[in-house]
Amino acid sequence: MSYNHINKEDRIILASLLKAGHSQKFISIQLNKDSSTISRELSRNRTTEGKYLPGYANAKNKERRWSANQSSRKIIIGGELEEYILKKLKIYWSPEQISGRLKTKYDKQIIHHETIYQWIYNRRPNLKKYLRCKKGKYRRRYGTKIREKQRELAKKKSIDDRPEIIDKRGRIGDWEGDTIVGGEKTTGILTYAERKSGYLLADILNRATAENVKQATIKRFYQIPKKKKLSITYDNGTEFSAHETIEERTKIPIYFAHPYHSWERGTNENTNGLLRQFFPKKMPLANVCQEQVAKAVKLINNRPRKRLNYLTPDEVFKKNCSLD
Repeated sequence: MSYNHINKEDRIILASLLKAGHSQKFISIQLNKDSSTISRELSRNRTTEGKYLPGYANAKNKERRWSANQSSRKIIIGGELEEYILKKLKIYWSPEQISGRLKTKYDKQIIHHETIYQWIYNRRPNLKKYLRCKKGKYRRRYGTKIREKQRELAKKKSIDDRPEIIDKRGRIGDWEGDTIVGGEKTTGILTYAERKSGYLLADILNRATAENVKQATIKRFYQIPKKKKLSITYDNGTEFSAHETIEERTKIPIYFAHPYHSWERGTNENTNGLLRQFFPKKMPLANVCQEQVAKAVKLINNRPRKRLNYLTPDEVFKKNCSLD
């Protein structure tokens, strides 16, 4: 679970899920936040009438952060801290060196180096000449959370870029991937459904992590003929964050559906529904073994489907039976 702050986009989704009647626990899973983060957000940012409105919540949060910044301004004009910072800047110490030295001296954090940077740029721009980098504003060394998120999104191929033949279900070998979450919220079943035939692959996960998804996927598709593994489409769950390694090892192009567009992976969603007949929602999966999953998968793959002219997924996928 992520413990980072709720942003503007999260608040819009949070409000929608609350309106739909979902619990805080369900919402925390959907937003990949700790349940305490959701609880704190709701207690702090509701209206006086008890409603949660994303616009009001954003304004309330902004006001609170501004007040916190005002009260935490430690660099007082003429104070000892300002004098120390000025002295060290003038001998070309960096804000990080100043902050670190003070922490070492007093055995606690006196001031963060980012606070010193902001003080220089916003209140004492004449001191920029003592900084090693004088152009523009200071940026965090490893980028902001927004930039990190943008970089991750840039690595993903959108469903919009998929070849048209995939949309038309014109061939065998195009897969949709997802996970079924167990009642413990940590276990799961990794599922892949082939779009044309509906053929199902499934593996039990003792923990539904990106690492376990990666390993199970590579192992599973190693057993599939090359001509029948042409693409995979995922949702945007964090369990698929190792998609680059999966793509590299399996040589299968990977695409991502738009967030909250489950219908773009309808084959997988419907097939998961069939699997839920054997493993109902909220059922703990900790004691479920791969043999039980395989038995359910075999029954599903050998069940005739109306959309396949009453052929089975097994017949269409393995035996290449014609749908005409």
